[in-house]
Amino acid sequence: MSNKKSWRAVDDYIVASLFEPDPVLDSVLAANHDQGLPAIDVSPAQGKLLSLLARMQGAKRILEIGTLGGYSTIWMARGLPSDGRIVTLELDPHHASVARSNFDRAGVSDRVELRVGPALQSLAALGAENAGPFDLIFIDADKPNNPNYLSWAMRLSRPGTVIVCDNVIRDGAVLDEDGRDANVEGARAAFSFIGGDKRLDGTAIQTVGAKGYDGFAIAIVD
Repeated sequence: MSNKKSWRAVDDYIVASLFEPDPVLDSVLAANHDQGLPAIDVSPAQGKLLSLLARMQGAKRILEIGTLGGYSTIWMARGLPSDGRIVTLELDPHHASVARSNFDRAGVSDRVELRVGPALQSLAALGAENAGPFDLIFIDADKPNNPNYLSWAMRLSRPGTVIVCDNVIRDGAVLDEDGRDANVEGARAAFSFIGGDKRLDGTAIQTVGAKGYDGFAIAIVD
C-alpha cells in the first residue's frame, strides 16, 4: 500500500473506531462540494482535535481566521458550552453564504458570528471593538499573511490563550529556505513568529492522513 493510501486508510480507521456516525457533518462536506468550494477543509480527525482542544481549554470565546464552508467552525462550535461563541472570518461572500447554510444545518448558528471581508480589516474591527480576549484562536487562511494573523492573535489573546496555525509543514517544503512559494514562506514565517515571541510557548505536530502530509503549529500565550 502506498503512503498516501495508507494514510487515508488509517484516517478512515480512526473515524470508524472513535467517532459516531455524523450525517450532519457528512452533509456539510457534501454541500461544500456541490457549491464548488475547494476541498481544503480539515479532516474529520483534525476537526475532532479542534473540538477537543476547545473543551480542554474550557473555551467560551473562539476566533477562527478562515471559514471556508464552516466545517471546522462547526467542530469548534460543538466544543463550546451553551453560552459560548465563535467569531469566524471569511473573505469570499459565496463561501460565507454556504457556511451560513451549514451552520443552520448543524444547529450552531446561535453560537457563530460570521464576518465577511478581508480578514485583516475584520481583525482591526475586532480590535477597535475590544472584542477580545479569545480563549482559542485557529488560523487557517491565506498563508502569506500568517505573521499578520499571528500578530492580531496576540492582540486579541490573554495569558493562557491557545493559538493553532494550520498547514505549516507543506509536504515537508517548510525546510526549503530558498524556495519562493508564498505558502511555504508563510509557513516558515509562522515558525519564525512563534519561535521569536517570548510570550509564546509553542510546538508543531506533523500530520499525515486524508489531507496528505502537513501539520499544525500550536502555542500557548504565557
